[in-house]
Amino acid sequence: MYDNLPVVYISILLGLLGIVAIVLLRQIIKTRKVESRFSKLQNKLTNQKGTAQEYYELAGIYLDKKLFVQAVQLLQRGLKADNKIEPENKALMYNALGFAYFSQEQYDIAIKNYKEAIKLYPEYTIALNNLGNVYEKKLLVPQALESYKQTLELDPKNSIALKRVESLEKRLVKN
Repeated sequence: MYDNLPVVYISILLGLLGIVAIVLLRQIIKTRKVESRFSKLQNKLTNQKGTAQEYYELAGIYLDKKLFVQAVQLLQRGLKADNKIEPENKALMYNALGFAYFSQEQYDIAIKNYKEAIKLYPEYTIALNNLGNVYEKKLLVPQALESYKQTLELDPKNSIALKRVESLEKRLVKN
């Protein structure tokens, strides 16, 4: 019984190392794919005008890298690039702009962009949640509560809005 113990330990160790190697390989492939797309888009948009979708895609990569100033510039160029953008797609771009400004703690500009996204696409629950979040950061509890309640009107099972409404209502009762 004890003679097989080293074999069992080595087998377990090899199994764990195999799992780690697979996870690591998948992450490397994913990162290479993103970096390749990043490089292609960056080269294209540096040398020529692109589509709104290309600006949005590159801005999304910049947002993932937490390069918010560059993302803002790309999103603004994307909004100017194509006048035929569908309202829902334009709303996505304004929401991303709001997120970039929010991440830079420029809350008033973030609010303006979230509101623009909601104006273009009133059922955009993510933008409504984001608007509620920025209102909370500014300590504007009634506005935040209203924004989350609008989210719940559109999506009654939205877990973020449910939690935030409950929390904000408790905060209002205490005051």
